Amino acid sequence: MNNAFNTTDIARELVTLRDYWRYAISRFNAANLSFGHGTTTAGDDAAFLILDTLNLPIDALDPFLDARLTTAERELLAERIEERVATRKPTSYITGHAYIQGVRFHVDERVIVPRSHIGEILFSEYLSDEGSSFLPDPLSVESAVDICTGSGCLAILAAKFFPNAEVDAVDLSSDALDVARLNVAEHEVEGQVSLHEGDLFAPLGKKKYDLIITNPPYVDHEAMAGFPEEFRAEPAMAFDGGVDGLDIVRQLLAEAPKHLNPGGGMICEIGSGREILEEEFPDLELLWLETAESQDAVFWVTAEALGVAAGK
Repeated sequence: MNNAFNTTDIARELVTLRDYWRYAISRFNAANLSFGHGTTTAGDDAAFLILDTLNLPIDALDPFLDARLTTAERELLAERIEERVATRKPTSYITGHAYIQGVRFHVDERVIVPRSHIGEILFSEYLSDEGSSFLPDPLSVESAVDICTGSGCLAILAAKFFPNAEVDAVDLSSDALDVARLNVAEHEVEGQVSLHEGDLFAPLGKKKYDLIITNPPYVDHEAMAGFPEEFRAEPAMAFDGGVDGLDIVRQLLAEAPKHLNPGGGMICEIGSGREILEEEFPDLELLWLETAESQDAVFWVTAEALGVAAGK
């Protein structure tokens, strides 16, 4: 790679993990990089790049700060720091991994970098002492589907949380499904998760489910036009939700009633479209779910509420 900085010299001068963390922060700030793929600051992004590259726990920087690195490790870190600056690719594309609540998944340029609020909700609801107040009992779920699965991360988490469920995962992109296939094998859930190529529910026929999980494209065209380079590195189809961002969400609301069992429901991430959605569907009972970074980016809707809204 034709780097602005000589990575051989950098690797010779910097010795400890702390050295590389400080150096990466300086380089990232000077280059005015953008974040938002699981990290929000130069410090966090630098820590992720370093820890994931070294196969260290991504939430445990402090114990390793003064560790001396091998020559090979120093050279690799220097190269990856410069690659992050030169290409402005998301760090996950450089290390090849993304994490949801500490669970690691393979990612590359064929898929959007997963950072779904739904993963956080599944963990917080099902790992709490009281259990979930709205999601179904995990042992009672016998069928689930992840629509717009991308890297397959939510389908795989569903397989882990719902041990008795057969899980379908659907995506329009064959490239994305190739990545999902790698993750399904890596997490050893081939016997539980089935991948399908097609548009939303189309490849599933008349199948019905206890639970629909979906993190569809929901970015509006104006927001996409203003994307920084890091976001432009991801597949555009994974973002494009139409002029107001809700085209696919509308399709999901229209089609979901035909694919839900009684007592089931759908959890759906929509970004910032709550006001539009509530104005368009004033009689639809949506439960908006709070996460660490949002109070209205994800909703839960029951099969019964969808049935009433659909006039059934």
